[in-house]
Amino acid sequence: MKIAFFDTKPYDRAAFDRYGEEYGIKFKYFEAKLNEDTAELAQGYDGVCAFVNDTVNAAVIDKLAAFGIRVLALRCAGFNNVDMKYAFGKIHVLRVPAYSPYAVAEHTMALLLTSVRRIHKAYIRSKDFNFSLAGLTGFDLYGKTVGVIGTGKIGRVFIDICRGFGMKVLAYDKFPAEGLADGENIKYTTLDELFAKSHIISLHCPLTEETYHMIDKDALAKCQKGVILLNTSRGSLVDADALLDSIKERHVGAACLDVYEEESDLFFEDNSGHIMEDDTLARLITMPNVIVTSHQAFLTEEALSNIAETTVKNIVEFFENGSCPNELCYRGGVASDCKSGKCF
Repeated sequence: MKIAFFDTKPYDRAAFDRYGEEYGIKFKYFEAKLNEDTAELAQGYDGVCAFVNDTVNAAVIDKLAAFGIRVLALRCAGFNNVDMKYAFGKIHVLRVPAYSPYAVAEHTMALLLTSVRRIHKAYIRSKDFNFSLAGLTGFDLYGKTVGVIGTGKIGRVFIDICRGFGMKVLAYDKFPAEGLADGENIKYTTLDELFAKSHIISLHCPLTEETYHMIDKDALAKCQKGVILLNTSRGSLVDADALLDSIKERHVGAACLDVYEEESDLFFEDNSGHIMEDDTLARLITMPNVIVTSHQAFLTEEALSNIAETTVKNIVEFFENGSCPNELCYRGGVASDCKSGKCF
């Protein structure tokens, strides 16, 4: 079985080669992202493996279908880069619904601690033998209220970490997790109350039409002055221009971003020798109270291994059985995991 593997990075290959050899799959690695111009590379393959910043729109889907490709295996949980409505009935879309919630949750806390204790600034100073403490005063996380939007696996792990620091949790989810709230230290609430009462807000929800720019000008205005915003989920949950304005107005105290809404042509690549044309991202990075990492929250050895294993097993199961429990279906106007065992 031959699979065309797009947007390849050096850290992808070891785990996929290992599981591919074990299950009889040969991957052809392409560094190019999947889009209308590169879809031709998939001709002659049995399936395609794509990542978060590959573009799988109607034109790409038509090309893949014309090549006889039946399966698109996403090596990620998110699928907002796929036109699921158009894909339904043309190509089977598989995903990795969970790989390591600990990796993302731990990175989120690492960003928060770096920000509030000024670790990044202290590190740069000490490299120049500057051991002054001026400007490095932080604050305790103990007793602070964190608002967690999205209480799936990652959100719940992040809540556990926050509780370990003695923080109080306000949670919001359209589908609350049973047994999570205790009424005292962890409480489900409305978005408005979460915005108003949280010292820190962390996003752990998927990107949908409903959640697009859920953190916009109006939402930020409802937050208390000095709020810290964490986003390790999807870039377009946050209106970056509104966030920048709120930081400039001294309303948002700090922002820690592992994702950015216009990241697809920037992240995962070395752009150090190029002029940054995205003015919003450039301004955010220059802010002393903003930390940006390059969509690396998932990047642990454990997560990479889990992603490869699940992706390979998804492909094998689909070709052996004609179905896969990690297949995405588009029904009733929304995309969700296949419940019937056969989508079309």
